[in-house]
Amino acid sequence: MTAEQQKKFKYWQWRTIAGTMIGYIFFYLIRKNFSFLMPGLTAEYGISKTSLGAVITAAGFLYGLSKLLNGMLADRVNGRWHMVTGLAVSTVTAILIGFGAEIITALTGVPAGSTPEFVGKFTILLSALWIVNNIFQGCGFPPCSRLIPRWVPANELSTKMSIWNTSHSIGAGLAGLLCGTFIMSYMGVDMSGDPEMVATIASNLGKDITDPAVISAAEHVGAWKWAFIIPGLIAAAGVFITAAILRDTPKSVGLPELTDDSKKEGEPEAQESQAEISAYIMKHVWKNPVIWALALADFFVYVIRFAVLDWGPTFLREHCAMSPEWAASTVIIFELFGVVGMLAAGWISDKVFGGRATRTCFFCMVGALLAILGFISLQTTGASPVVLLFVLALAGMFIYGPQALIGVIASNHATRKASATANGLVGFVSYISPIVSGLGFGMIADSKYGWHGVFVAMVVMAIIGALIFVPMWKMKRDAYEE
Repeated sequence: MTAEQQKKFKYWQWRTIAGTMIGYIFFYLIRKNFSFLMPGLTAEYGISKTSLGAVITAAGFLYGLSKLLNGMLADRVNGRWHMVTGLAVSTVTAILIGFGAEIITALTGVPAGSTPEFVGKFTILLSALWIVNNIFQGCGFPPCSRLIPRWVPANELSTKMSIWNTSHSIGAGLAGLLCGTFIMSYMGVDMSGDPEMVATIASNLGKDITDPAVISAAEHVGAWKWAFIIPGLIAAAGVFITAAILRDTPKSVGLPELTDDSKKEGEPEAQESQAEISAYIMKHVWKNPVIWALALADFFVYVIRFAVLDWGPTFLREHCAMSPEWAASTVIIFELFGVVGMLAAGWISDKVFGGRATRTCFFCMVGALLAILGFISLQTTGASPVVLLFVLALAGMFIYGPQALIGVIASNHATRKASATANGLVGFVSYISPIVSGLGFGMIADSKYGWHGVFVAMVVMAIIGALIFVPMWKMKRDAYEE
């Protein structure tokens, strides 16, 4: 490239990273809001935790499957419009859920309330829309895993992809601040003076009418709607912002494409047929043992990640007497630690290990293992809930390193021509993990082994995850020379 082209390329490289980050943050804003508004749905309509859990499980599985299918699609279509289309549909479904009660009443004539007839119809609508939301949420990451490798060379991918991966934490943190801290705490209608509403909420929650949880829910009736509508409206603006920022490839803005290491500068890329592309993807993804090993490793990474995020706050609140305010802030603290972990892991991979991110992943898994062991040990010493929170967040910080880097390794070893498919496969396998981290760990917590058994199981998962990276220690940075 000429000096002028290099300057223009660098501009578009960072614009692409920023644009995909911004777009993915909007995706997170209308996916990570659900956990914060579930208590409102239970309080007002009596929707059981079993029903909500079933919705989450079904949506989560289909989200993982969608990542796989969209990964296969992303290697063949325009990444810009792929991402924008998914965000647009997810936005519409989020806003529709916010008006779900009114939609059911308008269509059926059944007034909103906790009657079985209304709750049954509303739960069906909620489930259908949330599942559609999660299916199109699968259009978020695969286009990014296609776009970024086309703008970032392999020797810079760990650092810059780790910067991009902070969008996970930023999005989750913003969802927590907006929905958990602001909307569910300050919006809605105060009906704590309405004895009938208070009695209904108390019945739905199975608590006494004087219970603080009942009073709090009665003071914010309907807040759950705004936790869908407001993020949905913000994401609607995000659709246009993302479309305006992104472009598909360097060629689309008049720049030369990045070349594989095996090609000479300026050598044109050969035009390939769909059959040739499919054969290439078959070889470098579906028949590539490295990609399958990474998918298995990511499964264990996600088991620990979801266990820390989903069960950590519950354990700290129910068994360590942590205040509701601290419990509400745990997600934000975890994500802040996660940002540090991702950025550090990316820098270490490129600057210390020469792009061999598998080595960083191994040390991160060992760090997570030690943090979990420290957490178990501190429980027996009567450490304060705040100390336990930060030790658990430390485990999260280490686990976010592999969470960011496994996608980088997959992109480098599938090469940029098949990176989206490879990451789709890895993402699908990783989202099978809630079967263990959710259902499995929940069963252990309810058994005679209790919470101690859960954390011991996390130790086992961390050990297995670390061991998977051992055979990859001497593996090359990428497969472009092949």
